[in-house]
Amino acid sequence: MADAATRPTPPAPARNLAFSLPNILTYSRCAAVPLVAACLFWSDILHGGVSLRWVALGLFIAAAVTDFFDGYLARAWSQQSAIGRMLDPIADKLLVSTSLLMLASDGTIRGWSIWAAAVILCREILVSGLREFLAELRVSVPVSRLAKWKTTLQLIAVGFLLAGEAGDRLVPGVTLSGLTLLWISAVLTLYTGYDYFRAGGRHLVAGDRP
Repeated sequence: MADAATRPTPPAPARNLAFSLPNILTYSRCAAVPLVAACLFWSDILHGGVSLRWVALGLFIAAAVTDFFDGYLARAWSQQSAIGRMLDPIADKLLVSTSLLMLASDGTIRGWSIWAAAVILCREILVSGLREFLAELRVSVPVSRLAKWKTTLQLIAVGFLLAGEAGDRLVPGVTLSGLTLLWISAVLTLYTGYDYFRAGGRHLVAGDRP
């Protein structure tokens, strides 16, 4: 009979990380999306609901901060999970895309600047489709440092635009600064999108070969 001391240690039960703090922060970012949209909607309906613009900005900033902490804590505490890896980029895209649509709806983004917003939205859809296709081939395209800077710049630009007219009353030029940053982030968005398609292009071509 084997000695108890030599018996193999049973494997530790798998941890359920669905409700770990990093994932809860990601969930909260998703939950902030309809709240930000509602604040912008009612601010436009009320024709000058300045306080709601500040509420929208506060919610947006809080949500953007969780974008840093969820990933940092997941790595620091070894709590990385499949649901977290899936939801983290989706939450970012939902937050930015919904804000851009609402800002275009209320006229904060207008004229030629609509094209900058359209570039950002189209790139996110195209890259998401590419990632989904490559996932079927079990090919991973890592997020580049420039893509992370692109996301950060998008968040800053949207933050300025959320302040919009309310921010201009305190510091003239807030909206203009936001639009300028939006164009810069759109240029980075185009470049990083091209970078992703260049990295995944050979797999797309290989997938059509007999």
